Amino acid sequence: MENETKKGKQKIQMKLIESERARIISFSKRKKTLFQDAEKLATRSGDEVGVVLFSPGGKPFSYGSTSIEEIIDKFLKVKLEDRQHGHVEGKSIGFEELEDLHKELQALNKKERRRILMYKIMHPSSEIPPDKHMEEQKVAMMLRVKKILNETKNAILGEHFKFDLNVVPEPEEDESS
Repeated sequence: MENETKKGKQKIQMKLIESERARIISFSKRKKTLFQDAEKLATRSGDEVGVVLFSPGGKPFSYGSTSIEEIIDKFLKVKLEDRQHGHVEGKSIGFEELEDLHKELQALNKKERRRILMYKIMHPSSEIPPDKHMEEQKVAMMLRVKKILNETKNAILGEHFKFDLNVVPEPEEDESS
């Protein structure tokens, strides 16, 4: 991916970091900076800001100026309302799948909270064992999210290139007229 800055027309080439260790370190540093910037934006603007990302190892991370779940719910609600009122042409790629995944995740989290609560009641002084079935479901969900993200990214890139091919330059105005 190449980016051009508006001021100096300087080209910056971005590419995947080849070393897995260097990628992990870069992710950690950039995640921290991203979350700090999101916090600054929320503080300075008074807006609700949410960031969700997955590490190279697939571990989810999130920042929310309020509850990330509330921000996601609000986002999904607004998107659904826009679609219902005709503000959006067609349906967003993967939108329904993400809504379904969000509902599934909420149900899994609720089920996990109940399981933990029941275990604490039944075995007050012992450590809570992991639920392997729940972990498998979460991994399957994460793989579905990655698939949706890749499909969305490919569709966006396809639209971007389609857009770039259809750009007609504006005629330059002569300074003497």
